[in-house]
Amino acid sequence: MEYGEATPSAVASPNSSNPSSPSTPTSPLVVISPCAACKILRRRCADKCMLAPYFPPTEQAKFTTAHRVFGASNIIKFLQELPESQRADAVSSMVYEASARIRDPVYGCAGAICQLQKQVNELQAQLAKAQAEVVNMQLQQANLVGALLCMEATAPPPQPHPQQFAVDTFICSPQSYHSNPGFIDDDDNNNLGSLWEPL
Repeated sequence: MEYGEATPSAVASPNSSNPSSPSTPTSPLVVISPCAACKILRRRCADKCMLAPYFPPTEQAKFTTAHRVFGASNIIKFLQELPESQRADAVSSMVYEASARIRDPVYGCAGAICQLQKQVNELQAQLAKAQAEVVNMQLQQANLVGALLCMEATAPPPQPHPQQFAVDTFICSPQSYHSNPGFIDDDDNNNLGSLWEPL
């Protein structure tokens, strides 16, 4: 055997494995993503990071907006001065105010508040006008009902029809039987007499 040659037993292929040795399972890697604040600031996110509950990794734009106006140090300072139950509302308020300041650098939130207050005043004026119209219609209805009741109270009782009054007088008058001699004729008298004859 020449120098430099390797025996087949000395060369081990990379895919060869000992079937008797069990394969060790590889544990999955757990990657803990830093919060959006620490990711943008490029710092290590600690376990008890104050900004992590309010700026998750999927909401980087939220922290970018607040950081652009207030700064990370001021945000942390604000949150430290508040109890934990109020921090979420404070973060939402800071993000909204920062967004308004970016849209309107001059007035910021004051401009949005003034616009909303103007809309509230216009709606209140429309509501007052509608309520006044409803009261006016109710008064008109009450006056109309009162006028109808007065007309019914002052109206004379209805008079009977002259022709009907004459017919009723003729029927009810006892003289009508005597004034009509043909009311019961002789044939009727004979028939009535025959009915009373003994059998």
